[in-house]
Amino acid sequence: METPSDSGSHIGSATGRIAQRIGIIAENRLQLFLVEAQEERERVLRSICLALGAVAFGLLAGIAVTLVIVVALWDHSPVIALLVLTALYTLAAVFFFARLVQLQSGWQTLSGTLEQLKKDRECLEKTFN
Repeated sequence: METPSDSGSHIGSATGRIAQRIGIIAENRLQLFLVEAQEERERVLRSICLALGAVAFGLLAGIAVTLVIVVALWDHSPVIALLVLTALYTLAAVFFFARLVQLQSGWQTLSGTLEQLKKDRECLEKTFN
């Protein structure tokens, strides 16, 4: 039969193992979080650079097309030409804004880390219940 000191040492060693496993899990989750944070940072910076390039060249192209259309239609009606171009540009702006809102609504930051933390919590709940 076990003596009280033997069962206390078993409980102490089991507690130590649990604490060690929790420490290892926490370290792994922290490393996962840091990797995902770095990937998100790089993704955001790359997206910003690409968006700036697209905006700059799109603006230049829009200005050039506007000038060509206005010059070509100057003899007929420059006001109507400018109004039609304004309507087209407004529709394009609304389209891109709607796409931006749609993109932001589906954006999940650090989804892998959050999923692993949920799994860890469920595992710990099963272990201690």
